[in-house]
Amino acid sequence: MEQIKITLTGSLIGSTPKQKAVAKSLGINRIGDVTVQKNDASVLGKVKIIAHLVKVENV
Repeated sequence: MEQIKITLTGSLIGSTPKQKAVAKSLGINRIGDVTVQKNDASVLGKVKIIAHLVKVENV
């Protein structure tokens, strides 16, 4: 299965509690944190919620 690399590029300060929870569920807590996830609907839905804070690349 194809995977995507998600990098947190923006600060979570001032974000809504839902956005903070989504970032934590993806395993990214600090700026510069990187995680590799499966490219499926559930992960893409989470990325959509915090799209303005992350950079997504295909692996």
